Amino acid sequence: MKKKEVLLILVVFFLFLHLTLAPALLPQKKKSPKDLPPQYRKWLEEEVVYIITPKERDVFLQLETDREREAFINAFWKQRDPESLTPENEFKVEHYRRIAYANQHFGKEGPGAGWRSAMGRIYILLGAPDQVEKFENDSEMYPVVLWFYREKSSSAFPIHFTWPFLRGRESENMSSTPPVKDGPQSLIIHYRGDPADYLSAYNKLYNINPTVAQVSMSLLPGEGGTLTSPSLASEILVRNKIPRAPYEKVEDAYAEKLLAYKDIIEVDYTANYIPCEAYAQVVKDSNGMNFVHYLIEPKKLSLAQVGERFRANLEVNGKVTDLSGRTVYQFERTVPIDFDPSQLEKIKDKLFSFQDIFPLLEGNYKLDVLLKNTISKEFSSMEVSLTVPETGGPRMSPLVLSNRIIRNSEYRGRVKPFLVGDIQLVPSPRNDFTHQDTLYLFFQVSGLTEELRAAGSLEFTIFKEGEKVFTLSKSLRDYPDPSNILEEFSLTQFPWAYYKIQVSLLDPARKEILFEEKDFLISHLSQLSRPWVFSLPQPPPTAPIHANTLGVQCFQKNDLTRAMTLLEKAYRQEPGSKKSAIDYAQALFAAREYARVKEVLTPHLAGPDRPDFLLLFAQSCQALGELREAIALYKEYLSHFGANINALNAIGECYYQLGNFLEALVAWEKSLELSPKQEKIRERVDSLRRKK
Repeated sequence: MKKKEVLLILVVFFLFLHLTLAPALLPQKKKSPKDLPPQYRKWLEEEVVYIITPKERDVFLQLETDREREAFINAFWKQRDPESLTPENEFKVEHYRRIAYANQHFGKEGPGAGWRSAMGRIYILLGAPDQVEKFENDSEMYPVVLWFYREKSSSAFPIHFTWPFLRGRESENMSSTPPVKDGPQSLIIHYRGDPADYLSAYNKLYNINPTVAQVSMSLLPGEGGTLTSPSLASEILVRNKIPRAPYEKVEDAYAEKLLAYKDIIEVDYTANYIPCEAYAQVVKDSNGMNFVHYLIEPKKLSLAQVGERFRANLEVNGKVTDLSGRTVYQFERTVPIDFDPSQLEKIKDKLFSFQDIFPLLEGNYKLDVLLKNTISKEFSSMEVSLTVPETGGPRMSPLVLSNRIIRNSEYRGRVKPFLVGDIQLVPSPRNDFTHQDTLYLFFQVSGLTEELRAAGSLEFTIFKEGEKVFTLSKSLRDYPDPSNILEEFSLTQFPWAYYKIQVSLLDPARKEILFEEKDFLISHLSQLSRPWVFSLPQPPPTAPIHANTLGVQCFQKNDLTRAMTLLEKAYRQEPGSKKSAIDYAQALFAAREYARVKEVLTPHLAGPDRPDFLLLFAQSCQALGELREAIALYKEYLSHFGANINALNAIGECYYQLGNFLEALVAWEKSLELSPKQEKIRERVDSLRRKK
């Protein structure tokens, strides 16, 4: 292995048991192909017309700029590259070779280019036939050309099949003739029999040409002679399998991801979307604080070899928005990964699971997480809906299925993804198990009445194909802590199949009050590849960082009273924290407690982070009428961070209130140079110029 830096791709393929979560795309205006620039219309309607998926085409028509279209085209071919480590894209080269061949050899009998012809289309889709037979000089049968294909690599095709082309009575062009649509009748000149009597037509055609007769009933060798009507399997091949074959293995979710994140991710990433599976669950801790536990498992992780080490650098950007689209919380994580060869050997054949956790207020939200590998320039993303319930009334949380748990975790007492009390859950987004596994089921029940606590019960039911195959009932009194329920089920008695597990909360009369259910799979495999996990443990729930996070969320939701309470709590616990001080000071400023803002920020002005506090301190001074001090602070802020429209406008306002109109004019003119479309500032500038 070379010592210089090389890219090592750890590709771990696994079966997607469910569709990936649909991305949350903003509404886009879709163009018509005729609205595209000529080169991109040609690419869409001529070059890739037979191989682009409907989803890819839809996304391409929503792109706005040539830069976006070029990024999409790059990603389009990359998704089809069979050997990503080679400099040449073999699929792309072969595709354009087929187009060139089709244009050179087909379609000469018609007005269109060769790629438009029936033969050109099939050649581009399937490549060169293994054998060709022509029957073009029989006076009783229309001209027919048969292309025979054997042992195609695609799983969409049978081992052997034939594709017929017919020159019919209404056209001199060769056209494909699907058997079920036309049947043997369409190949016989002056056929006068019953159009619905396929068998009679077949027998007549068989006497003319047995080979063509067989193909007229079925494209699959050996099937035609036993049929009394054209083959349904052939129709499926014609209408479904062959048209879709070019993209049967293309995971076109990348197209929607590119559209969703095109304004966020850098150009280098746009062609490198990595499909992933993801999962998120809200769990209330013993202190009553709700935490979002989530995981994201990319289909592959790329590492770069640097000397004897193997590295990746992950950047995680998360955003929580409410149902109105307002951002409630944003976070960033940096995750360096560094392995020596022995560590790499242990994980190279495993999936990678990134897991994280954060507190969240009550409400309904959408969580978007963008995971970027800055070394390989690849990205994955997850988009899920979250509900953090209000308190009150009986509630049951969604079910968490785990294939393994760790009791007495060394992280107990801290905040860690999928850690509940002292038990570490190990869930999978696929909910897949083997016969050797135990299914660990976790959920939470809250808001129980005294009657339910004393005489209520839980019923656990496992269904296979809608039929009950297992039932267990337990009293709520059997659980020391009914707010956190963990049950385990041995799977040795169940055959491999898809299942559903349902948990029902029953009242004393055995009437169902609530229920939750979850699908899972027992695999036929004896062992499943489990991921190696990278998670980010955090301080205990009582740590100020969590109160500060919830306070910021309240502030974003315009709940200033609750925000002040939480942010002050975090600040008093950790007054030296830069983040706690700024977040609390911003809430104080919104509450117009300007003197208190200065009191909170003053100690930090003497430290190394002084520039980060200048703007808010200056704004507070201005609000208190301390205009000269505010001007000095604004100017100091500009000397650190460069021109800023808000700061320049504020300086202008301070000078104006002091009666120094010349300096106010200088500040506002500079602001207009940066952003000319400020009508109110322009009106004031014009007024001062007239006075001048």
